[in-house]
Amino acid sequence: MPKFLVQRWHGMHNVWALVLILLLTIALAWYQWVLGLVGLALGGAVGVYAMLAERAFRKELNDYVLTLSHRIKGVGNDVIGTLPFGIILYNEEKEVQWHNAYISSITGRSSVVGVPLTELFPAQQVQTKDKEANKAETTLNGRVYELLYRQQERMLYVTDITDSWTLSKRYEDEKLALGIVMMDNLEEVAQGMDEQQRALMLSKVTAEINEWAQKYGLFLRRLSSDKYMIVANQFALRQLEQTRFDLLDDVREITMNLKLPMTLSIGFASGTDDIVELGHLAQGSLDIALGRGGDQAVVKFGQRQSFYGGKSNAVEKRTRVRARVISHALRDLMKESENIVIMGHKMPDMDSVGAAIGVVKAACQFGKEAFVVLEGVNPAIQRMMEMIREDEKLAKRFITPEQGLAITNKRSLAVVVDTHRASMVAEPRLLQQTDRVVVIDHHRRSEEFIDDAVLVYMEPYASSTCELVTELLQYIHERVVLEVREATALLAGITVDTKSFSMRTGSRTFEAASFLRRNGADPTLIQRMLKEDLEEYIKKAEIIQHAETYREHIAIAVADTGKAVPQLLIAQAADTLLNMTGIRASFVIGLRPDGLVGISARSLGQINVQVVMERMGGGGHLTNAAAQMQGCTVQEVAAKLKQVLKEFEGEEGIPE
Repeated sequence: MPKFLVQRWHGMHNVWALVLILLLTIALAWYQWVLGLVGLALGGAVGVYAMLAERAFRKELNDYVLTLSHRIKGVGNDVIGTLPFGIILYNEEKEVQWHNAYISSITGRSSVVGVPLTELFPAQQVQTKDKEANKAETTLNGRVYELLYRQQERMLYVTDITDSWTLSKRYEDEKLALGIVMMDNLEEVAQGMDEQQRALMLSKVTAEINEWAQKYGLFLRRLSSDKYMIVANQFALRQLEQTRFDLLDDVREITMNLKLPMTLSIGFASGTDDIVELGHLAQGSLDIALGRGGDQAVVKFGQRQSFYGGKSNAVEKRTRVRARVISHALRDLMKESENIVIMGHKMPDMDSVGAAIGVVKAACQFGKEAFVVLEGVNPAIQRMMEMIREDEKLAKRFITPEQGLAITNKRSLAVVVDTHRASMVAEPRLLQQTDRVVVIDHHRRSEEFIDDAVLVYMEPYASSTCELVTELLQYIHERVVLEVREATALLAGITVDTKSFSMRTGSRTFEAASFLRRNGADPTLIQRMLKEDLEEYIKKAEIIQHAETYREHIAIAVADTGKAVPQLLIAQAADTLLNMTGIRASFVIGLRPDGLVGISARSLGQINVQVVMERMGGGGHLTNAAAQMQGCTVQEVAAKLKQVLKEFEGEEGIPE
């Protein structure tokens, strides 16, 4: 029994009272011994009574405390046994040492003492919330439980969160998702058709879209003859992503059977509660799908952006209406600008330089000063630059990035050619010095884009940027007379990007080449620029010598010599490998002089190397793409490439 309880009621004050009585009795006995004896007898009686009273108090208090402790222990055991959550004590080996009755009820076993936690909850997914507690979720017998670990106490709380988890999942599934479906090239395909053929084609495509919408519970509403709006939820959107938007393949097959190359583009957005923002994101996703050549779906889900489809090349537009409209808009921008600064991408090629020369020519037609920002001469453009230096007036148009920054102001016009990524231009800081930016490019649009451009001319169907610039030159001024070197540079860009007119060529490609030839383009000069050195040819052969086949139809070559390999040589090796029998795609990896690991990818069209390179941090075309990686070896990049190809094969499939 605690001492303070005794001292509180029968403590030292009682003892001192008895001592005082004894002293008074002795004093009384000194004068009257009879009264002293009586007092002593009475004092003794009081002392005996106090002692008996204290013993009785101790006994009653002990009985009370024991009864209360028993009741508290019983209630505690009953509460722990009937708690609506589980408690587990485990040892250092994470084996159960003790648990309450709740654990038995959810596991269906009378006792799980000695069972490892990993065996008891095999599907746990631990997510650390703080230093002392780990949270996890697990599914057991169709119910969802939250596991809260107390590491220091080696204790685990198990709580049933099925209802809240189901409600949260339902809330996420029912969030709004907006989409837009557009027929890529309805006007081009419908040209020359009579009304009956047009109606038949539209009815089949529309029926396929409606059937697809009904299958996945989508609300479909026609916006125009070639565009539909879709209202869905995130659950339906996830289902569409799992099917990888099979509507694209179905419509492509239907139109191929009708001998009409019609495809669809789909833009979807979700992950935000702002309806207006959601609409803008859906339209932006559609713009990216169209900018990448169509025949694909782009999904913007919060911060994640996913691409599906893109198995066919962009269809060439038969009319030049857009080229004429863009040329007139570019003409007005040039007239209103103080000067024009043209930039290509880093490590420029002939297409980039040739297109820049074409834009310089357009600016000169209006008496404007135009300059091309060139960071340096690489092997890919060395012979072209030697030809340009022969013309002093043309050579002085090329300036360094520092000179470009010095002459650029708010009234300058910046024209970006052969790329649309701000991080890829020769001098990204230059774009910040002016609000007037024009983008002319033929690559498929990637997630990164120069958003603040006042004019964008992106046509993935085009063979090269030089082809687009050549068409603009035909409309930007009434009479454009090209010098021999200017026309030759533009034709060289087309020749290089089409592999001497063997790949990605359309009727408009040959029309542009014909215009340049009439204006004095010299094929002999181009042939001289494209000649290979014997030493470079031997290096290329050494790279090809170490090529290996992957999945029978893919060639992968790794230049692991420890020496730097020019990007041009890597690209040429990939082109050569593609000419081998049975090879449908080729990848060449090498360490570039700038310290980056470069990858060049080529295909014949059955395999979308653009998607593969995007997953490696690059981009490009369906049949021609590249990527650059930093901080890793060529062998590490090769291993990552094989992993990406394995994932790509599982999602898209590699044609046999």
